[in-house]
Amino acid sequence: MELSKIKSPADIRTMSIDELKELCDQLRKAFLIKISNHGGHVGPNLGLVEATVALHYVFNTPQDKIVYDVSHQTYIHKMLTGRMGAFLDPAKYDEVTGYTNPNESEYDLFTIGHTSTAVSLAGGIAKGRDLLGEKYNVVALVGDGSLSGGEAFEGLDEGATLNSNFIVVVNDNNMSIAENHGGLYDNLAKLRATDGRAEDNYFRTLGYDYIYVGDGNDVEALVEAFRKVKDTNHPVVVHIHTDKGHGYKPAEEHKEAFHYSGPFDLETGKPKSEDNSESYDDIFAQEMLAEMKADPKVCVLTAGTPGVLAFGPERRKEAGRQFIDVGIAEQEAAAMASGIAKAGGRPCFGVVSSFIQRAYDQLSQDISINKTPVVLNIFYGTVLGMTDVTHLGWFDIALISNIPGWVFLAPTNVEEYLSMQRWAMAQTEYPVAIRIPGGEVRHAEGSVQTDWSDLNKFSIERKGSEVAIIGAGTFLPLALQTADLLEKNGIKATVINPRYLSGLDSEMLEKLNNDHRLVITVEDGVLDGGFGEKVAHYYGTSDMKVANYGLTKKFADRYNYQQILTDNRLTAPQIAEDVLKLFK
Repeated sequence: MELSKIKSPADIRTMSIDELKELCDQLRKAFLIKISNHGGHVGPNLGLVEATVALHYVFNTPQDKIVYDVSHQTYIHKMLTGRMGAFLDPAKYDEVTGYTNPNESEYDLFTIGHTSTAVSLAGGIAKGRDLLGEKYNVVALVGDGSLSGGEAFEGLDEGATLNSNFIVVVNDNNMSIAENHGGLYDNLAKLRATDGRAEDNYFRTLGYDYIYVGDGNDVEALVEAFRKVKDTNHPVVVHIHTDKGHGYKPAEEHKEAFHYSGPFDLETGKPKSEDNSESYDDIFAQEMLAEMKADPKVCVLTAGTPGVLAFGPERRKEAGRQFIDVGIAEQEAAAMASGIAKAGGRPCFGVVSSFIQRAYDQLSQDISINKTPVVLNIFYGTVLGMTDVTHLGWFDIALISNIPGWVFLAPTNVEEYLSMQRWAMAQTEYPVAIRIPGGEVRHAEGSVQTDWSDLNKFSIERKGSEVAIIGAGTFLPLALQTADLLEKNGIKATVINPRYLSGLDSEMLEKLNNDHRLVITVEDGVLDGGFGEKVAHYYGTSDMKVANYGLTKKFADRYNYQQILTDNRLTAPQIAEDVLKLFK
């Protein structure tokens, strides 16, 4: 069987079951060759090879619609839907994203990178289909880990009322990124243990018909199950028990480590390169473990991403009940942290920048209005972080700094971060968000302050005149580099580290009016609603000129770091050039 000849699912629908089994073996081998050389989501895709083949074999895609949750399990789907070349030819490896993307294929209905959305989206398609009087199958494929998200319950709850064709495939591998957390998973375990016959059935309780497939890596059993539900006239759940990492021993034995991996040796499973450099996730984990040991009231929360916080299995064991994984449910983590703080505990919620937007209401309503001293550590909040369009770290400054009551801190180095974190955990006056710096890990050259309770006081790093450059967080080094270039052209600029992004040092800004004509702001985030606009607003009716540098409000996908910085004029030569033009 030649994989390169498969251009669409139609090419596999005439195959026998034995040929499908052979196809699954070949797809798995080709996938492993690419992923071991390129990196990507390993375990989720290995476990779903047979289910993906069976879905496209039974259902008449793209007329029948399949919505994939999170979509980091869609690599085999892409191989079957006209994108095989991106998995067979190393020169084409980067031609497809790691997620579904309608710009790539009509088989991809949505761009999806966040979890727990598929049932709601598919339910909407089914409702739209019914409103238009059309006939086709609608399938939502959702992983068991995604069921912990509140939207998954909302989608299931509403989907059960559709009274028409609506098929939910639950891919149950007893894993999220790490282990699952929550009471729901006891019921899934009962269903697995009883071959789907347990009287206590979450899905039937909601109103779904129900089919269980005990071996979700048996393509023949899957084909049979999907044929039973095809063209159904009512909502049904097909619960399949799969093996995350199936068919590759290192991924089967180390499921958490192989959820996502950089390039690795295919024979041993070991990474092709080891990065032993200092990292903020490890600094965070060490700091919080020390705080937890010193104070039983301290706890760390994660919403299903312990690896982001460098809390692997051993560290989680060491932390015990003081490490809380609520599953993939950012709203729950934020609101629970508020409750812990209200009860007198000291919670720190560590979260990826693009994930915290899922809990905006909790940041405002449950935390800020109630003035609970929650501490939030934001990871990958930088243009120098993840580059997929669904995981951009540009928007958290505008998102959080404009909620009243939050203190938003932007450290520029390790010592500043640790000082801010220790102050935030000790104080009980405010909710505090700390934006972990991006790019290279830097250390302070001198001492740093330990008390941050005198809010919104900026720090002058270099004293000059005429031009002041305010470099926020990750971009303070950019401000310093720009000042060096300006000095070569006869302008000695003042460089300021604002530290606080949720307020302004009006006293310092006012003093700049005495001997400065131009204020530059440089921030590692979107300009609209960002820190720089606050400064521009302050000087609005004065004679001070203000120029804001940051990122344009738009989505980018899989960008090159240097190119996007250049496109936004976020390089020291470009900013210096602009300043010199303004002075002329």
